[in-house]
Amino acid sequence: MYCYVARQPIFDQNKEVTGYELLFRDGIENSFPNINADEATSKLITQHHLMLGVEKITGGKQAFINFSADTLIHHFPTSIDPNAIVIEILETVEISDELLTACKELHKMGYRLALDDHDFDPKWDLFLPYVHILKIDVRQFNVLEISRYLRRVRPYALTLLAEKVETAEEFAQLQTLGFDLYQGYFFARPEMLKHKQLGSNKLNLLTLISESSKVQLDFDKLAGIMQRDLDMSYKLLRFINSANFARKQSIGSLKHAMVYMGEAELKKFISLLALANLAEGQSDELLVMSLIRARFCDQLAAIRGDQENPPAAFLTGLFSLVDALLEQPLAELLSQLPLLDEIKAALLQGEGTLARYLELQSTFEQGLWQQQTKLSAALVPAGVDLNRVYLEAVEWGQSLLKVR
Repeated sequence: MYCYVARQPIFDQNKEVTGYELLFRDGIENSFPNINADEATSKLITQHHLMLGVEKITGGKQAFINFSADTLIHHFPTSIDPNAIVIEILETVEISDELLTACKELHKMGYRLALDDHDFDPKWDLFLPYVHILKIDVRQFNVLEISRYLRRVRPYALTLLAEKVETAEEFAQLQTLGFDLYQGYFFARPEMLKHKQLGSNKLNLLTLISESSKVQLDFDKLAGIMQRDLDMSYKLLRFINSANFARKQSIGSLKHAMVYMGEAELKKFISLLALANLAEGQSDELLVMSLIRARFCDQLAAIRGDQENPPAAFLTGLFSLVDALLEQPLAELLSQLPLLDEIKAALLQGEGTLARYLELQSTFEQGLWQQQTKLSAALVPAGVDLNRVYLEAVEWGQSLLKVR
């Protein structure tokens, strides 16, 4: 039986990531219609991500994981450090005295419990003294219904998590209702965000991106732009050094460093460095997600044998969250960015091969395994382990922040 995992970030009120929901599935159907849920959960714990990879996948942050009633009753979560996990209980599980006893015991052992997709049914009230987090799908209820229910459960010490937050307006409204944590497409594909003008220093960065996006690089011009920004120059040299490009030869100038590094890698690093600086002050998690997407799309292009100059797949992934990072409408922002037309078509209209790369990446991010299988079959040769490619992209994205 194959094991799959996807991670979806969970943010606090400051849009800082606090954990990830890990979406485990038994196969491409993205559900458990014909398999014993207890067997699937036990194999996931013993064979794959929970025992060996949960810290790697979450970057040391808490993992939110669904468990069935029987796996809870048999204390399956106790194989995991209680500090590393939040145990999610779906509203569809059958309530029983055994389940309540198991929740009491897990609570006593220091595990944090969450009621996932909570439906406000009073039958769950017996569990509330042992629950830490309520996850509420804000698409299923109106504000009045949510507010009325939250007043009823106010005596309990509960952390409120809003699921499926899609707009800035919803985010602001849910903050006023007292929600503490948030999950949804707003953080990956934001709508109705405030506009932020770019200062002169950031326009200088856009100029750098423009020059690095050309097929034929002008190293003198690139070096001149970089020399106007000491911080960027220093960071570029750190990246070159960390990537082992400069270990065999002493670097005497920025131009020398760029030539020695090579055009293809230089273009990638200039773009991600510029984006990191443009996004200064924003959540690092959005930047990490951008880097993961860039790496994954770049590896897809390599697997397919694309000859890219500039590296269009890498740039498509890298700039796929640029609207969230810079808090500007995507169309308006891309009009200022000197990206290739095919990259803009992929990001704005979802058209072209580059859009398919990004779509395939999103199936891993959201756990859409049936869709992932279809797209993989159309894009990559049979036998390619894209799960490994995605996990490598996650590691790569997280590692780059250490030298940023």
